[in-house]
Amino acid sequence: MSRTTSRTALLAALGLITATGATATVIGATTAGAATPGCRVDYQIASQWDAGFGANVTVTNTGDPLSSWNLEWTFAGNQKVTQSWSTTLTQSGANVSAKNASYNGSLGTGGSTSFGFNASYSGTNAIPTSFTLNGVACNGATPPTTPPTTPPTTTPPPAGSKADNPYAGAKVYVNPEWSAHAAAEPGGSRVSNQPTGVWLDRIAAIEGSSSSMGLRAHLDEALKQKGSGELVVQLVIYDLPGRDCSALASNGELGPTEIDKYKTQYIDPIAAILGDAKYAGLRIVTTVEIDSLPNLVTNVSGRDTAVANCDTMKANGNYVKGVGYALAKFGAIKNVYNYIDAGHHGWLGWDDNLGPSAEMFKTAATAEGSTLANVHGFIVNTANYNTLKEDNFKIDDTVNGVSVRQSKWVDWNRYVDELSYAQGMRDKLVSIGFDSKIGMLIDTSRNGWGGTARPTGPGATTSVDTYVNGGKYDRRIHTGNWCNQSGAGLGERPKAAPAAGIDAYVWMKPPGESDGSSKEIPNNEGKGFDRMCDPTYTGNVRNGNNPSGALPDAPVSGKWFSAQFQELMKNAYPAL
Repeated sequence: MSRTTSRTALLAALGLITATGATATVIGATTAGAATPGCRVDYQIASQWDAGFGANVTVTNTGDPLSSWNLEWTFAGNQKVTQSWSTTLTQSGANVSAKNASYNGSLGTGGSTSFGFNASYSGTNAIPTSFTLNGVACNGATPPTTPPTTPPTTTPPPAGSKADNPYAGAKVYVNPEWSAHAAAEPGGSRVSNQPTGVWLDRIAAIEGSSSSMGLRAHLDEALKQKGSGELVVQLVIYDLPGRDCSALASNGELGPTEIDKYKTQYIDPIAAILGDAKYAGLRIVTTVEIDSLPNLVTNVSGRDTAVANCDTMKANGNYVKGVGYALAKFGAIKNVYNYIDAGHHGWLGWDDNLGPSAEMFKTAATAEGSTLANVHGFIVNTANYNTLKEDNFKIDDTVNGVSVRQSKWVDWNRYVDELSYAQGMRDKLVSIGFDSKIGMLIDTSRNGWGGTARPTGPGATTSVDTYVNGGKYDRRIHTGNWCNQSGAGLGERPKAAPAAGIDAYVWMKPPGESDGSSKEIPNNEGKGFDRMCDPTYTGNVRNGNNPSGALPDAPVSGKWFSAQFQELMKNAYPAL
């Protein structure tokens, strides 16, 4: 998968998230003409499990405009915050202080902003009933409702309509082919029951063969797994003309101009199968064309990492046409949920990448007869290694007066992990016209970075580089390294509604399937040899001219790679 970086800055804020769960609304009155910060606070438990919960908080300023804010409350029980986003949150005993982040401090009259956190607890999880904003009380709480169970209980959508979050209250399809590979590995039975994506990466994959299941075979098996409940099937739509123009290992079978073949021999047959009434009871998630549209922003002329093939694809418009056509065809099927690939923070997190990429997604989503309504959400970190959440340093940290953004690792990025990036990208997409209910998926199949090398605290404060490098979970040499990474581990297990704005953590890339071959291997799938998969390669401008960090003796992309699977299990976090 292609990766690149760029320097500059972007302001992003977390938008209001609507979720099922316990809530409390607290309102404070405002005196006319006074500069007193009146407020309304909506505190919502989005998910809850045996020893923890996740909450979303929306604060609305009903008073005069504010340039900064500090929301305070006191927990009634033993709740302890373990993680937060879109705020600087501190806790002393039961007392909590949530201050604005650098980008969401300004609140005009009637303006609102949201943040979230995860916390541990035991016993009862009572909801706070009083809050203060900048020291002024917000009064008049509404009674909270009962917190949800895990998985969250959901009201089924009306007949003929889609669920807001297809993963909520549903099982997810376990691919028996991947499961068999995993179970055959020593120790693999610990994860062989996990759901993974089914990759339709060539026309022949639709029909299948005597040795591989086709699309209908997978959907028939999904009906068996479904039983009487809901079940999600995850498909990767991945065969654009001139596919992945800035890499070689993930090149595809169709040439740059074969858009008509893509439509009639690839998308149309898939849509015909998905539209079969036999499968109307399945929730079918399509993740559309990994590593395509962002290349038209980051790897074209006028950028430091221009690639001739990407210039070609931008000029002929076939990435945009192909994605738009797929969205339109699948979006017309009532039980299909389209998620567009949105790269990852180590590719699009910079200011001059994120905004233009969001606009490119919008262009594609409205091409070839499609509309924004055909987009249910976006997926990030597909087949990549970016850490879900960096706990030992934050983007606003400084070391001896130097911002972590100036470290070699962060390199002026606006984000340090995938959760903050996914939430920031979501907010940007909503701001340019996508539905406010869109959800994000994060691929956590290979971003655990556990094992003995996982830091237990921040790095030394000798310099900003020692601080970041010593504390970061992601042990890659550079975020531009993407192929069969040494030291990587399985990440969070697939989970529905784990954080604000996130529909699910997923294993869209099946762990153990190679990213690309370590040396040139002839094949009939159009997959080339990319030096980024060669462990002896010393790099290029896109990975800061660093070693590739790839494992040796890898097969072509998509083939089973036992050594990688064992590496991922060994370094899993949470540990197996």
